[in-house]
Amino acid sequence: MKTDIPGNMPKRFVSIWFPHLETDWFSLRRPELNKQSFVLASPDHGRMVIKHANQLAQTNGIYSGMVVADARALLPSLQVIDNKPGLSTTLLNGIAKWCIRFTPAVAVDEPDGLILEATGCAHLWGGEKAYLTDIITRLNNLHYTVRAAIADTIGAAWALARFSQDNPIAGNGEQSTALLPFPAEALRVEPQLVERLYKLGLRQLNQFIGMPRSTLRRRFGPGFLKRLDQALGHEEEIIQPVQPVIPYQERLVCPEPIITRTGIEIALQQLLGTLCDRLMQEEKGLRKVVFKCYRADGKVEMTEISTNRPSANAAHLFKLFEFRLDDIGPGPGIELFQLDGILVETNPPVPTTIWNRNAGLDDIELSELLDRVGIRIGPEHIHRYLPDEHYWPERSVKLAISPGEKKTTPWKADRPRPLQLLTNPELIEVTVPIPDYPPMLFRYKGILHKITRADGPERIEQEWWIQQGQLRDYYTVEDEEGYRYWLFRLGHYSEEKKYQWYIHGFFA
Repeated sequence: MKTDIPGNMPKRFVSIWFPHLETDWFSLRRPELNKQSFVLASPDHGRMVIKHANQLAQTNGIYSGMVVADARALLPSLQVIDNKPGLSTTLLNGIAKWCIRFTPAVAVDEPDGLILEATGCAHLWGGEKAYLTDIITRLNNLHYTVRAAIADTIGAAWALARFSQDNPIAGNGEQSTALLPFPAEALRVEPQLVERLYKLGLRQLNQFIGMPRSTLRRRFGPGFLKRLDQALGHEEEIIQPVQPVIPYQERLVCPEPIITRTGIEIALQQLLGTLCDRLMQEEKGLRKVVFKCYRADGKVEMTEISTNRPSANAAHLFKLFEFRLDDIGPGPGIELFQLDGILVETNPPVPTTIWNRNAGLDDIELSELLDRVGIRIGPEHIHRYLPDEHYWPERSVKLAISPGEKKTTPWKADRPRPLQLLTNPELIEVTVPIPDYPPMLFRYKGILHKITRADGPERIEQEWWIQQGQLRDYYTVEDEEGYRYWLFRLGHYSEEKKYQWYIHGFFA
């Protein structure tokens, strides 16, 4: 499912209402409460006041806002439980994240609901009726009492979920007709405003929805008019999803839960093919992509890959994922597959030549080879270095950000440099016939080396704006076994002080 919706596709919203959210949660944790009338209460001005009542208690005349003493007089067997402040917010956020399996955009609708932007999603379930039925059924299976509806606007869906008795689906452009028989509180306005409407005899929307806007504004204020316009679709209403919506995302709903690796591979190939086709049309490629598998038991299995350069090659990306599919446990079965393009970059087509195949670092095949090696041994073990603008050897190279990064300064190739350079030079003991000459002997890690050949010195100083240490005189030396080393004396020769020698690298 593409999350960027074409402009000609009308938006569709689902409103989910939990009329007994907190009490359902307590019933789930304490099954014995399912057959009892109970309420959640908290102290208010020296008395216990009911905040929430379960469905059985409401059937017996108990309601929110009632004093506990009055409720017990009416129903002596009533169970009273301390209310948990903030519980509804915690529950709604948790359920909202679970509902991402139905759409990428899920928002909390305090105090007892959720809003889902379902534009372009219902066809994956075979239509809006099946889509809505699946949402309700799955939430019921989680032991929550829910009502849900779908419409072009959030306001209309909200009203249908709470006040519709038969049809919870309003077709495209039918929100005005669907709202007409509903009471004034279906507009989500303040109770004081609803009371004013009732006093004027305006109990249903069909009694005032056609009144002049100037009259409605003058009598009930701009807030009332805004809610009316939002419900009718004249003013857009924005939701804040619990998780940011990823622009490049594809989804695949399974008619039956998938439990085999072959099924997972087929789903992944289909998602990669669809997403890569879209990216190629936009001349973009993936740098980081996450594969999510929503299981029937509510758990989410996921794995991710990254590439050295933007790629829209579905076959190559699938090979990278193949090494990670064993980490996915299907459990009782996977019901929804989702592919998220976390990092997408511009990837213009690379011009190809018939005769010259030497593309160097820009060769796509080289980049894909590095991707495959990196997925096996870890990308942190693959490095490329570039020359840096420093004189001291240990600072003269830097780690490249990407394989295709260009160097900003040329390599120093006028003098030999060791293949292996120590990160920090190590102190050695030397024997020097004349202080300003190369050494005859040196001891490194307890081993004595007799020098047979030496070349130097090569003087290397720091940049004038740094000057954090003394100059260095480097010598390339060879011992009697043919091994070559890079040594240096620190500082100018002086008879008054004892200078030090260091080993800094090893030649092949």
